[in-house]
Amino acid sequence: MTHSNSSSRGERVALVAGANGVIGRELVAQLERCEGWRVVALSRRGGASTERVQHVAVDLLDRDATRERLRALSDVTHVFYAAYQDRPTWSELVAPNVAMLVNVLDAIEPVARRLAHVSLMQGYKVYGAHLGPFKTPARESDPPHMPPEFNVDQQRVLEARSRARGWTWSALRPSVVGGVALGNPMNLVSTLAVLASMSKQLGVPMRFPGKPGAYDALLEVTDAGLLARATVWAATDPRGANQAFNVNNGDQFRWSETWPAIARWFDVEVAPPLPMSLEVVMADKEPLWNAMVAQHGLAPNPYRDVASWRFADFVLGWDYDVIADGSKLRRAGFHEHVATDVMFDALFGELRRRRVIP
Repeated sequence: MTHSNSSSRGERVALVAGANGVIGRELVAQLERCEGWRVVALSRRGGASTERVQHVAVDLLDRDATRERLRALSDVTHVFYAAYQDRPTWSELVAPNVAMLVNVLDAIEPVARRLAHVSLMQGYKVYGAHLGPFKTPARESDPPHMPPEFNVDQQRVLEARSRARGWTWSALRPSVVGGVALGNPMNLVSTLAVLASMSKQLGVPMRFPGKPGAYDALLEVTDAGLLARATVWAATDPRGANQAFNVNNGDQFRWSETWPAIARWFDVEVAPPLPMSLEVVMADKEPLWNAMVAQHGLAPNPYRDVASWRFADFVLGWDYDVIADGSKLRRAGFHEHVATDVMFDALFGELRRRRVIP
């Protein structure tokens, strides 16, 4: 199940939970590119293993199965936790998402004698960004809000365990993450690409569907590659130990400027915004998608995997500023940044290269 016997004492072995998500997939790719790392990738669906990446399929909500699948991973040195279970309400998110983290730690701590660091993926929900207008720019030192909030509960688990067991932890707080993993409940970039492609196919302009005030709110996003590099830095640099860090591209934007730019990329007209629920108006578009796949020779991705309409409604409904101060990460020593327009261009190009969109 592992390569424990052949690993050298100096090798770092990463356990990535949630390896098929937008964040986890990029983390695995980043670690695979880094010298001196081997990766064990955990996900429900699994994947094809390579020389340096071993995929393990496991339902992390199943405590016994998790312990069984992880019991041979005695050489793990770093845990990167990016798993997530979606639920209809904020309160329902708490139990499964805390349980999965605890199940991973309960399974790996007794066997991984060299465990040095556990990295936790969070987000701006820590600041209440999902609830309504919040204090901006948000800072890591801001006080917590009224629960429920699973991100906060997960961090408390890490803090208590690290004190008891002697490993360090870090928590990364990105904004909406830009990446190309499909079948994910929080994939904004793919959803926008499908919306633009369908608008062009139907010969209708691409209208901003969010709340009226959302078109001019000040926002930021986080490139998945940038997030992966920051996450590995925080897990391996002493300056990142036992800290939480906001991670964003380093620039801000408004949809009023970015939406027309996205439409231009897809060569589709823009018309004035028209508030509508994408979850409702796109519910009948599966036949159209299937016809587009056939007409344009696209990869046979099911409609449910290429777009997250409910999540897009959520993000495009932010009629208030959603920004956090990213300077703590820079002061600690990580200085990379990504221009958001360049990120969108690159990710749309990657979706086209993979034949996800025409």
